[in-house]
Amino acid sequence: MIFFYLFITFFEIGLFGFGGGYGMLSLIQNETVEHWHWMTASQFTDIVAISQMTPGPIGINSATYSGYQAVINAGYSMPMGILGSATATFALVLPSLILMILISKMFIKYMHTQTVQSVFDGLRPAVVGLLAAATLLLCTKDNFSTPNENAWQFWISVLLFVATFVGTMFFKVNPIKMIVMSGFAGLLLLY
Repeated sequence: MIFFYLFITFFEIGLFGFGGGYGMLSLIQNETVEHWHWMTASQFTDIVAISQMTPGPIGINSATYSGYQAVINAGYSMPMGILGSATATFALVLPSLILMILISKMFIKYMHTQTVQSVFDGLRPAVVGLLAAATLLLCTKDNFSTPNENAWQFWISVLLFVATFVGTMFFKVNPIKMIVMSGFAGLLLLY
């Protein structure tokens, strides 16, 4: 039964997840952690970190790892976990594949019309909102701790967050380098 729910859940995320992979993260977290309880917030955070570090789009990587983790947490074996990965990944990609096939010719023909431009003007703020929601959903006690529980982890996490933001936004440091440097700093300072 979990495979059916995985397929439906990730198909819906693929259908309504505008803004690319980062825009999908909040939807994936809401469904896998909050709604279905397939994994913990900490496990989802690990999935996001792994998804950022591995090649490929973060949304698809997150779906792949989430499908695997959901099936493993449900008590199934590793081969079934791999089937869960394939199910979630296929379900996430399927709506985009179908829509791209259906609208590619029409979009090329009508992309310069006022109606199409208005639709994209309306989608831009929604995409920014989904990206902001993904960021805020990852700013949890599991990721940052709290000043009362573990002040050292909290302040180091906040410092790494701010340094990464400043480095990528203002100094245009390559995001991959920032991920590696932050991981190395976290290993040195928090281990």
